[in-house]
Amino acid sequence: MSPTQRHDDPHRLVVSMTGVKMGDRLAQIGCAHGGRLAAVAGKVGLSGHAVAFVANEASAARARKGAAQAGVLIEIETVSPTRLEADDGTFDLAVVDDTDGVLAMLRPELRVDAVHELLRILRPGGRAVIIRAVPRGGIGALFTRARSGPPWNATRTLEAEGFRAARTLAERDGLIFIEAVKARTTTSQDAGPQTETQDGKHP
Repeated sequence: MSPTQRHDDPHRLVVSMTGVKMGDRLAQIGCAHGGRLAAVAGKVGLSGHAVAFVANEASAARARKGAAQAGVLIEIETVSPTRLEADDGTFDLAVVDDTDGVLAMLRPELRVDAVHELLRILRPGGRAVIIRAVPRGGIGALFTRARSGPPWNATRTLEAEGFRAARTLAERDGLIFIEAVKARTTTSQDAGPQTETQDGKHP
């Protein structure tokens, strides 16, 4: 990708990494950047449906502004990420914008609750994609850490709490993308989710 192309479409990487497509039922948790949210939500088209679950009014305002500027229809709900207001199996894709720490800043046990909610609202075979800021070296690392919150092992947490095939998709342009899939069928291993400890590890 040339610098000119990146400037013309600053959210191309995020859209590509989420794999969102026309007709998807999309849930986004958190909104650190309204333009980024709108770029992803706009890809579902008129045949799809996009809902942003945000934790506070500041995030809701960013989401509304981004949607208005892009001319995209997004339903916006102000709720805790640990209690999403949606029926079981509603969405095809859940995108978590954790670049401002919407999950990272939670206590470990609440972060596990939020991951359970992701699992619950996805249809069998649905995907979750978590976007985090990558810490940089030097003084820049201080600002990145303040923005994205303390580190946590997203891949390990997703797998431990019932997701399958958790993996890092890419690490580019200061962002890391982590994907996991909800199993199409329930197995005995899906019962009794584990609890994350203070250091982000599991028993």
